[in-house]
Amino acid sequence: MRTEVDRSYDYCRRVARKRARNFYYSFLLLSAQQRSGMCAIYAFMRYCDDLSDEPGANRAAIDRWRAQLQDALEGRFSGHPLWPAFHHTVRRFAIPHEYFYEMIAGVASDLEPRRMETFAELYRYCYQVASVVGLTIVHIFGFDTRKVLPLAEKCGVAFQLTNILRDIKEDAERGRIYLPLEDLERFGVNPGGLTAGNRSEPFLRLMRFEAARARSYYEESLPLLDLVHPRSRPSLWALITIYSRLLERIESRNYDVFSERVRLSALEKSWILAQAVVSGRASI
Repeated sequence: MRTEVDRSYDYCRRVARKRARNFYYSFLLLSAQQRSGMCAIYAFMRYCDDLSDEPGANRAAIDRWRAQLQDALEGRFSGHPLWPAFHHTVRRFAIPHEYFYEMIAGVASDLEPRRMETFAELYRYCYQVASVVGLTIVHIFGFDTRKVLPLAEKCGVAFQLTNILRDIKEDAERGRIYLPLEDLERFGVNPGGLTAGNRSEPFLRLMRFEAARARSYYEESLPLLDLVHPRSRPSLWALITIYSRLLERIESRNYDVFSERVRLSALEKSWILAQAVVSGRASI
């Protein structure tokens, strides 16, 4: 007979299969327990993100979600089918609770139009919405040294910077300009041009600079691959490779992130998985 936790995991797996376009591929290389845990964490993170993106998003809904999180961490479930699996995963993998509150704080900051003045401000945002994801999932990957934590943080920043470069037009249309205003001013880019899709020479110089910054965070985080448990390394390699290839695709299109969404095909991601399985861990 299936339990409440079993049904909750079933729900989280459905969410991950449907919506985790890049993450879900890497989940497939993990053990069944780890894969279920990843789906539970993803379902939580996905719902958090939706709270600031869906029509009618408001602070009251985020406050209710934060209260439900506190209840769930204490073993009281109400309001959403993901909570039993989430609670079970957090306990099983001893994931620090503060990561989840940071995530909620990050998405709450997106309720209002965003203008990042400096990279320090952007880094803090990346930490809240992406680094905490990395810090969470390395607990599922497993590790024996706390050296993994700053590396997971940098890996999350790399992923989020890639997302920001890919989604510039979409974000600008929502009143969100994540690229630091200090960088736009440095390269002479008018923020209004981001909505219009103006690929001027100043815009291309700005994008080269931001892509190089993202690439540096990928490179700095690479030692993470050798520090998670060996069983998890192919999954982490696949995840990093998918995201870094996405950055390469943005670069190869000469930063045309306006005409269509930059993505890897299902075939490309499946090929990366095959490489990970065959080699255990290939070179990026």
